[in-house]
Amino acid sequence: MYPMLWQLVCAILIRVDYMIDQLNGIIIDKYESYTTLMVGGIGFKINMSINALNALPRQGEDIKIFTYLHVREDILELYGFYDLVERNVFHLLTSISGIGPKLALTILSGVEPEKLKDRIINGDVTALTKISGVGAKTAKRIIIELKEKFIKSQDLSLGINEIGNINSKIFIDTINALVSLGYKKNRATKICKELEEKGELKGDLELVIKKALQLLMS
Repeated sequence: MYPMLWQLVCAILIRVDYMIDQLNGIIIDKYESYTTLMVGGIGFKINMSINALNALPRQGEDIKIFTYLHVREDILELYGFYDLVERNVFHLLTSISGIGPKLALTILSGVEPEKLKDRIINGDVTALTKISGVGAKTAKRIIIELKEKFIKSQDLSLGINEIGNINSKIFIDTINALVSLGYKKNRATKICKELEEKGELKGDLELVIKKALQLLMS
């Protein structure tokens, strides 16, 4: 591997290694698109959907927020979710080519997870396009990608257990690392699925990324 490329991979691995699954702290303030959570004397800016922000307690109260750290070469942003269902749907949305964290959060601001699930199962393109930032092409892509997954889910878990592989931490971390290196998201996702089918998408993250890079360069 080229020295500069390896240095970049190492930098990504160091940052990804510090990914945060959830934070317990005190609400300092709430804004239009994010909240500030005080944890151990450190104020974390956490981007959240409007629905999640509205569900938070008042300023000064304790709260647990489920999180996702979005890592790119020049970006390090923390996203927060009121519960695991919302985070699960967020990851499903961002697994679709063309949908990044900001658009996924906008979608979750426009419709609650359960209602989004119903619209997708019903193939309701019109309802989806009423959400800010979602055009007809994006709406159709969401339906194509997620309809079957949601149909298989019979309860409010929205298929968290059934689609665990897609939402597994190492799956997401590997995709993020590859995208940070300049690979297209759909290509990175395909490689991760190949590793998953081979039973190699597990264990140490550094080794998984090395295997993914080997496949990409072969």
